[in-house]
Amino acid sequence: MAASAAAAPRADKERFICIYPAYLNNKKTIAEGRRIPIDKAVENPTSTEIQDVCAAVGFNVLLEKNKMYPREWNRDVQYRGRVRIQLKQDDGNPCLPQFPTRKSVMLYAAETIPKLKSRTQKMGGSDQSLQQGEGGKKGKGKKKK
Repeated sequence: MAASAAAAPRADKERFICIYPAYLNNKKTIAEGRRIPIDKAVENPTSTEIQDVCAAVGFNVLLEKNKMYPREWNRDVQYRGRVRIQLKQDDGNPCLPQFPTRKSVMLYAAETIPKLKSRTQKMGGSDQSLQQGEGGKKGKGKKKK
């Protein structure tokens, strides 16, 4: 069976590289599946975010929603999914010259995911609610004095 996989053309979906969200998650340890340095990792990335980033740069991307990382113990929907990316063409050359390895793709995705509109809007909304909460606590403290 391994011989047939090696003989299959690189354009086959089975030959695409797999990227699970756990590979880029800064909440995971290396033993739990993180594959990039923690300072470059992202907080709880999703498979759709990884797909968006890779498709935007020009990769041939396939999202498999119901797949799960084997080391992931949490069965929640947010941890599900795997992204398959065509890294190399049939002749063995990289599809995109700036991404010759799977690690370069993972580092790019981790660098770009925080800049997504969905991430920046969520962060902006939570900052405002935190500020309102702090203001309420300060007001209560002043009344007691």
